[in-house]
Amino acid sequence: MNQPRYFSFRQYTKDLYGTKVHKVSIDAGFTCPNIDGLKGTGGCTFCNNAGFSVNTRKETQSVAEQLTKGMTALRKRYQATKFIAYFQAFSNTYAPVAHLQKLYDAALEPDEVVGMSVGTRPDCVSPATLRLLDSYTAEKDVWIEYGLQTSHDRTLKAINRCETYADFQRAVEMTAGYNLKVCVHLILGLPGETVEDMLVTAERLRDVPYHSLKVHILHIMSDTQMARDYAFGCVRMMDRDAYVDTTVRVLERIRPDVSMQRLTADAPLSVLIAPMWCMDKDGILQDILQEMERRDTWQGKLLGYPRNAVGVYKQGAPGEVLAVPA
Repeated sequence: MNQPRYFSFRQYTKDLYGTKVHKVSIDAGFTCPNIDGLKGTGGCTFCNNAGFSVNTRKETQSVAEQLTKGMTALRKRYQATKFIAYFQAFSNTYAPVAHLQKLYDAALEPDEVVGMSVGTRPDCVSPATLRLLDSYTAEKDVWIEYGLQTSHDRTLKAINRCETYADFQRAVEMTAGYNLKVCVHLILGLPGETVEDMLVTAERLRDVPYHSLKVHILHIMSDTQMARDYAFGCVRMMDRDAYVDTTVRVLERIRPDVSMQRLTADAPLSVLIAPMWCMDKDGILQDILQEMERRDTWQGKLLGYPRNAVGVYKQGAPGEVLAVPA
C-alpha cells in the first residue's frame, strides 16, 4: 500500500474500528450566543444552518428518532455498521449540563453508536460541560468540534463571530485536561483574508493539542448578511484552482498526526448562491490529491516531517500530540 499524502478521517476510523464509521447528524434544538442576544444578534454573517445540517431542514424529532432514521438510511446506502452521533446544528454545548446529559445519553445508547461528536463554539464550554463529555470516554470515542474558522480577530469581528482567537486558545487548553478528542473547523476565503492570512492560521495550529481538522471553502448562502454583501459586490470568492492550491499549502503546515475530516464541502442547492463549483466534492478531492502528487508534497512536509509520518497518530496513545522535529 502506498503511503498516503494526507491522513484521512476514514483511515483513522478504519484503523480504530476495522471499518469506515458514518456520522449521523442530529439537530437538538440549540441556538448560539451571537443569535440569542447574549453576545450578539444575527449570527455569523455566513451562517445559514440549513446549509450545514440536513436535519435543520426537517420537522423537529427526538434524538432517538433522528438517530434511528439516519442509521437506517446509512445501512441501506452504504451497508454501514458503526456510527458516530453528530450534534451538528448551532452550538451543541450551549445549555445547562442536566439538559445536555439527557441528549448525550440518548445519542450514545445504541450499541452500534461507537462515538459522539459535538459541534460548538469555543466560548460555549465550561469545566462542567467538559467533565460531562469526559464521563462517556471510558466506553465511547467522544469528539468536541470547535468552530475556529480563522485565527485573525479582525476577520472574526467582521463576520460577527462575537469571539476571539484567545477564546479558542482557552477552550483548547481547558479541553486538553480531559480524555476528549478535538476537531477544529477552518473556512478558507473569508472576506478580507489573503492566502497568507489563511496560512498563518494553519501555522498557528502547529502546537495546538488537537486531533482532527475540517477545512472548507466559504459558502454564500441565502438569507444571510454575507449573501447581501455578495450581491453588492462586497465579497470576492476564491475560484476552484485557488482553493485547491491553498488547501494543499495548508496541509503542508498541518501535523501529520491530525486526521482530516473534511477538505471540501457542498451545500444544498436550495440555499447555495456561490461557489457552484463546490458541488463537485469528489472532483475537488481528486484535484487536491493530484496537486499534492504533482508537487510531491504531503501533510506536515513544511514542518519537517517525512512522508512516512503521515497517519502515525494511530500508533500513539489517545490524545498524544507528536513533537515537532527540531
